[in-house]
Amino acid sequence: MSVLQALVLGIVQGLTELLPISSSAHLILIPWIFNWEMPESFDVALHLGTLLAITLFFFKDWINLVKGGYEQVAKKKKSTEGRIFWYIVAVTIPTGILSLVLDKLSEYICDKFQVETILIAIALIVLGIVLYIVDKKSASKTKFEDITFKQSFLIGLSQAIAAAFPGTSRSGITMTVARALKVDRESAAKYSFLLSTPIILAAVLVSISDFEFTLAFLVGVLASFLVGILVIKFLLNYLKKGSFKVFAIYRIILGIIVLLITFIR
Repeated sequence: MSVLQALVLGIVQGLTELLPISSSAHLILIPWIFNWEMPESFDVALHLGTLLAITLFFFKDWINLVKGGYEQVAKKKKSTEGRIFWYIVAVTIPTGILSLVLDKLSEYICDKFQVETILIAIALIVLGIVLYIVDKKSASKTKFEDITFKQSFLIGLSQAIAAAFPGTSRSGITMTVARALKVDRESAAKYSFLLSTPIILAAVLVSISDFEFTLAFLVGVLASFLVGILVIKFLLNYLKKGSFKVFAIYRIILGIIVLLITFIR
């Protein structure tokens, strides 16, 4: 893989992992369209960049969450941060196990029937429509600090759907479920990012032995990191007044284009 290809894919990862438009879809589609060879481990390596972006951007939040979680157990001191920390811990374990199982199943089906691009296109379109309808019809009644265990668990567990259907988008499905549960848009995005942190970390640690620490690797990860920081800041500011409509429309248009390219080929 060339440095230029790694740069392009790193930028794409930074943009699409954190917006509700599916990084997995784009990282499969771009090499597919341009006939690039991308090692499987490079996909996970690029997630290292966005993981660093999320961790740095929410560094103070994570410090407060971990501190609150510790104090809730050791000192019986209750706090919003401690409660949310243990919500994230509680949902991460079953989500990780379910994601692993569904990912293997999805990989088997895609390899056996050669339908990966079709499934991606369908997932892009379907979730795009669902995201638009849910976001438009759902009220914004719950803020980040008021999220309940039930809401947290359902939002977190929905991440496993992204593993089952390539093109779904981890951030897309969690934000959609959060909006369906009447969480406001900015809080839905923030909670989605925090929930994704341990899942992405686990994926990176599992695959780290397969990483090839070349110049292309460093360029890709750095691009993913820098773009990721900008995207998080943009999205959280945008959602204070904007909606998910533009992302839903993009998903639908991209899904239609992928279907057309697949059938033409």
